[in-house]
Amino acid sequence: MFSRRVPSDLRPNALAERRRRAPAPFDLTVSNPTACGIPYPEDLLAPLSRPSGLLYRPDPSGIEAARGAVAADYRRRAAEVDPRRIVLTASSSEAYSFLFKLLCDPGDAVLVPVPSYPLFEHLAALDGVRAVPYLLDPADGFRPALDGPLPGRVRAVIAVHPNNPTGSFLDARGAEDLREACRGAGAALIVDEVFLDYPLSRPDPPPTLAAETDVLTFALGGLSKSVGLPQLKLSWIVASGPAPVVEEALSRLEFLADNYLSVATPVQLALPLLLSAGAAVRRAIRERCLANLGVLSRAVSAVPALAAPPPEGGWSALVRFPAVVAEERLALDLLERDGVAVHPGYFFDFPSEGWLVVSLLPDPETFAAGASRLVARIASHLDGAGPGGPRSVRPRGD
Repeated sequence: MFSRRVPSDLRPNALAERRRRAPAPFDLTVSNPTACGIPYPEDLLAPLSRPSGLLYRPDPSGIEAARGAVAADYRRRAAEVDPRRIVLTASSSEAYSFLFKLLCDPGDAVLVPVPSYPLFEHLAALDGVRAVPYLLDPADGFRPALDGPLPGRVRAVIAVHPNNPTGSFLDARGAEDLREACRGAGAALIVDEVFLDYPLSRPDPPPTLAAETDVLTFALGGLSKSVGLPQLKLSWIVASGPAPVVEEALSRLEFLADNYLSVATPVQLALPLLLSAGAAVRRAIRERCLANLGVLSRAVSAVPALAAPPPEGGWSALVRFPAVVAEERLALDLLERDGVAVHPGYFFDFPSEGWLVVSLLPDPETFAAGASRLVARIASHLDGAGPGGPRSVRPRGD
């Protein structure tokens, strides 16, 4: 009776079931900035109450003033974007759905990075598209490792810049490798830049890929991350590349969007002021992430066997530990014995065991307590690991 686009087994995994029964007091997986004590301007949402929002203004690509605001926002990233090449959507997930519909027939494929956010496989399946993984090499700073020509029927390559959860930016070499692969296969490049405003290893973000000229490219962004407002449901697609194919893509995207008209008028009208006021929110989120990253680095450095590879950007961090205990067992131990919630690496398709993923968003007190318990729990497993002796892996004193 039911489509194969929806998984046949929707039962929660062991970690989700455990968290459903008893929420973790030290949740290091939270990704909702509005639930983390981030300071927001009290009047940030005031523009939503404009009387002009009472007039329904259906525009498939988005109200002209809203698209102009997005284009203006790209100028602070030193990128010139034509507002006519912008399409507004209700979310990044909807943007992916539009692009899969635009580029793929049922059974076609999109190349997705691994490790990365596991949503891609579900989004592709919901549109009858296959998600084919390509490796981000841990030994090479999580840069793309494309091996030869793209497989048959690949219509797009997805990159996340910076990647979630590895925090790795797409550097010039990696970007050119992806462009070359797209050129060879006649495929489009989809670049998810929702975390681009949050550099952690440098003062300013690297260049956006929203103004490409060589390959048909779609850059994604949205209020969920750039202003920390996921509840407002507004994202965007910026199309770039050779002019004739971009114009054809935009006409088809307009047809797709016209069948949904999903973006609310009030948030479009408020967008110029939201993007302007969002600078304060971005600054607060970045400061929180940098502070928590420092706490994590200090905690992990107390155990020589552990490592926390410095993320270049985003809201997440990694903890690398010797695979003396399975990731899922460790994550369950942390939940049941320490009240700490983390993501095991296999959630994100890491190529080997021994990875944990934590969010850098929690309030500082929660994060510090959770990080301390996390390191102590791993150290307790290392103490019983056998050769080398327990004292070689005990936390060092301050």
